[in-house]
Amino acid sequence: MKKIVAMLLALVMVSALFVGGSVSAFAENKHFDKLTLEFVPSKDADVIIAGTANLPELVQAEMKKLGYDIDEVDITVGTSYDATGEAMSAGSIDIGWLPGGTYALYSDDTDVILTATRNGLSNDSENPADWNGEANATQKNGPQVTFYRSLIYAAPSEYGKKLAEKVNNGEKLTWEDLDGAKWAVQKTSSSAGYIYPTMWLMENYDGKKISDLSNVIPIDSGYGTAFSYAAAEQVDVIVCYADGRNDYEASWTLPTDQQDSTGKQGMGRSDSIWNELNVIGVTEGIYNDTVAISKESPYYTPETVAALQDCFINIINTPEGKAIFDVYSHTGYAKAVDSDYDGARAALTAVDG
Repeated sequence: MKKIVAMLLALVMVSALFVGGSVSAFAENKHFDKLTLEFVPSKDADVIIAGTANLPELVQAEMKKLGYDIDEVDITVGTSYDATGEAMSAGSIDIGWLPGGTYALYSDDTDVILTATRNGLSNDSENPADWNGEANATQKNGPQVTFYRSLIYAAPSEYGKKLAEKVNNGEKLTWEDLDGAKWAVQKTSSSAGYIYPTMWLMENYDGKKISDLSNVIPIDSGYGTAFSYAAAEQVDVIVCYADGRNDYEASWTLPTDQQDSTGKQGMGRSDSIWNELNVIGVTEGIYNDTVAISKESPYYTPETVAALQDCFINIINTPEGKAIFDVYSHTGYAKAVDSDYDGARAALTAVDG
């Protein structure tokens, strides 16, 4: 009987040690009150918020496995690319999804931790006419790539149609052709919406830039506004990443009082976006978007950065994570270092110079 009691006492002691060990292991997790994530408005803000609704709980669960207890994960969409960069510089946003050009502009105060990978497109031609018409509708079925292109699109306005006709007939547009158009562009730190289209102009038109054009409308609210301007024939030229027409294909022909499955407002056109929004210029490749961290963030330590890298890589490798980051056409993340964006920095300098 004494042996049995002794054995039971031993088991109780072992159990207590095991439970105590578990409790102490959890107690060793580092604790943070809040992690703030912000996306730039390269898509409509409500589309981004809806698409990333489940991300906070995934981040909390994954970071817990990696040794961090985070009470709250907050997601916002910046009012502009620069607004997100400035918020990160000030330390009010911890993690931001920044295009390469925006990162280059704010890299004194932020540090890249990941580069996005994405499915390449079925078309990567440098000849703009090869992108036009239903027969050339791009598919997102290419190999994984770490770059994308920006395209210069002619809207279905009367003047835009003249530009498209020349390009589709194999004629080169003159500077006078382009200068006669009304352009809609993104903020100056946008890679696809300003920097690389400017470099395209510089390369093809004796160093002239977007700032040299006679009629330019800067847009703060993202590409959705540019597409709506094009559909309403309020502008003649817009600039956007190469798979932009894929993202607005459904909403392009919906009535203006309806929304597509992602919440984009209908634009009321009657013909396909592939037929009506013609490519008239193709830029060089742009290094993919970043996930960057504010240098003012409490998470900006080597150990925590490593955990955040693993966190987002692990999340995007799940079906739910892939669905979330599809809002940006990101299909994977690779660990990155600042020098990866030296090219983006050089591009920014060339445009500003």
